[in-house]
Amino acid sequence: MFKIVNRKEMAQGTVILNEIEAPLIANKAKPGQFVILKADETGERIPLTMANTNPEKGTITIIYMVVGKSTARFKTLKVGDSYMDVIGPLGKATDIEKVGKVVCVGGGTGVAVMHPITRANKLIGNDVTCIIGAKTKDLLILEDEMRAASHRLIVCTDDGSYGKPGFVTEALKEVLEANKDIKMCYAIGPVPMMKFVSKMTKEYNVPTIVSLNPIMVDGTGMCGGCRVTVGGETKFACVDGPEFDGHKVDYDELFSRLASYFEDEKKCMEEYCKLAEAAAKL
Repeated sequence: MFKIVNRKEMAQGTVILNEIEAPLIANKAKPGQFVILKADETGERIPLTMANTNPEKGTITIIYMVVGKSTARFKTLKVGDSYMDVIGPLGKATDIEKVGKVVCVGGGTGVAVMHPITRANKLIGNDVTCIIGAKTKDLLILEDEMRAASHRLIVCTDDGSYGKPGFVTEALKEVLEANKDIKMCYAIGPVPMMKFVSKMTKEYNVPTIVSLNPIMVDGTGMCGGCRVTVGGETKFACVDGPEFDGHKVDYDELFSRLASYFEDEKKCMEEYCKLAEAAAKL
């Protein structure tokens, strides 16, 4: 069992931070790697990239958005409760080298995944510009942490309620125009965001790394559920990734596969909410 030692609700309760006791994972995990969690015996296996690790405390931090039955079940877990399973670290770590100027772009809960990558780039000596975005101010997460992890931070909101109005791609274009010597871009967030960031950086000949989130089951390369097409070749995100060359990813295929179970997920969530409401009345 993996005990929750710290818990925080963000973005009006739609995004949850859990710090979990997992000393073996905390001692080995590197930026970019992920874990698979299961709440209980009948729970779904959920892959989540670690937002932070603390080897001294023996803890890992995961941040997730409540979007379906399994994450709604996760939200019911409080400090002192435990996950039945936490498996990891899985996947390949981010390849971080001292190259000079880099730009890190995070959207939505992708900001959590970007945090350790941004911090590692700064620690190795790269000059780091970070751009983070959300639909509205209330959904923005980890602003202070990202400011500390980078040399300069640009905050965007789609509705203009905070920071720079507009999409992160608009801010990225300004950064690329002003800095012709950027050597690397990291982009993590919704699939459309990563697609258009990659499209833009390709025009400026800036290598770009994205972290993909396809449907995943076992996390060890056995089931093939997380297959993605990169450069015309089939890759498994769990063992070949989750990070890939953003200029080579087939984003349209990825988005289509992610939507495969949308109706089933919606129905499952509705049934779960009805049962939860009925149980609350007892």
